[in-house]
Amino acid sequence: MKITTFDPIIYSNKADDIIRVFEDLGFAKTHAPVTETEKGDVSSVRMKHENGYHVDVAAALNDVPGDVTLIRMNVDNFAEAYDILTAHGFTNTRGDKTLDTKSAKAATMVSPSGFRIALVEHIKK
Repeated sequence: MKITTFDPIIYSNKADDIIRVFEDLGFAKTHAPVTETEKGDVSSVRMKHENGYHVDVAAALNDVPGDVTLIRMNVDNFAEAYDILTAHGFTNTRGDKTLDTKSAKAATMVSPSGFRIALVEHIKK
């Protein structure tokens, strides 16, 4: 399994405010995908700093009381990464279901201590 992306993602009801903070820190928006979920469309912004750092900011669907920070981990083999995480006690917030879109398969995995990984495999067409 190859990890292709590994960076923070901030899920917030105040995404625009967070984006402005990172812009002031020298980050620039690189793209802004919208992901269709079972709860509605989630808008996100990928940002990059000139030194190569990345951060993603996603607009919450009013389903979180405050900000949630996760590690976004894109992989080339979802099943293998999923098995590794579950072997270490991680659980999927959707039970055994995944979020399957036209372009990706994803699951939010929670460690026994509570930190979260947004596990994603992009589907190549």
